[in-house]
Amino acid sequence: MTHKILTATLTLTLSSLAAAQGTNVRFTLDWAFEGPGSPYLLALDRGYFSKQGLNVTIDRGFGSGDAVTKIASGTYDMGFGDINAMMEFNARNPAQKLVAVYMVYNAPPHSILVLKSSGIKTPKDLEGKTLAAPVGDASRRLFPAFAEANGIDASKVKWVSVDGGLREPMLARRQADGISGFTFTSLLSLGQLGVKPDEVTVFPYAQSISGLYGNAIIVRADWAKKNPQVVKGMLVAINQGLKDAIRDPAAAIASLQKKNALINPSLETERLKMALSGSVVTKDARALGLGLVRPDRLKSSITVVQAAFDLPKVLTPTNVFDTSYLPPAADRKVK
Repeated sequence: MTHKILTATLTLTLSSLAAAQGTNVRFTLDWAFEGPGSPYLLALDRGYFSKQGLNVTIDRGFGSGDAVTKIASGTYDMGFGDINAMMEFNARNPAQKLVAVYMVYNAPPHSILVLKSSGIKTPKDLEGKTLAAPVGDASRRLFPAFAEANGIDASKVKWVSVDGGLREPMLARRQADGISGFTFTSLLSLGQLGVKPDEVTVFPYAQSISGLYGNAIIVRADWAKKNPQVVKGMLVAINQGLKDAIRDPAAAIASLQKKNALINPSLETERLKMALSGSVVTKDARALGLGLVRPDRLKSSITVVQAAFDLPKVLTPTNVFDTSYLPPAADRKVK
């Protein structure tokens, strides 16, 4: 009898330990630990991943395009990356197919920023100029589409590859004519360097490229098929963290500060709010719920990306975005 009790106790203990450990998932952000990445850290802090039986590690990224290649290589299981860079990757690497499973940046924040003192008044004026950005920057990767939409001869634009921390300083010091980046990242970082918003001209890609989407939660298609409950659990946790951050940005920034004690809380709060209001809580997101895309709009976006990168026409809305892992519509509602 005692032996049976000990065996049962040991079995229960081992089961509890296994449950506590959960399934390991490696997740990459698109950029540094800044405001827009805080909803994922909030979800981690509040135990939303562990409630799904997941042991999640979240690392900073080095560009939304860079995140795509790291997920494809298996360095990370899932991540937050640019859907346009993902589409380009899929068209060129059909054997390593990735899929977007939750749209976060319903309105894309991609942009080119220049100083008004440069005399650059229109996108066409970028010809003959030098732009600086990290190699993995999503706005840099998507520049061919922006160039095509604005009649720019992309071969006349010179790019300088820099570390993310040097991008805005190069523009502020006039060591480059312009930079590419997400509006809320670069505009606020320039502000920290003493460059006022009214001294900057921003060329948002969304103004000239119809239907474009931004960053989404991305996963390898084969990994998702083998681990459907893991992907669904990840999205439940991420969705809840995002909704919490929308309701209470201060809580999200508090989680961010635990991860990166060197942040400026007020600056990152402003950056988070800009990302949420400008890219996340859009008209489409209010109508469809967080995470979902419109097939017609995605089709238009695919057409733009295929033309810009001269890609084979193998992309369709259903093989770019898989809705089957999304949380229920009622759980994704946002005001």
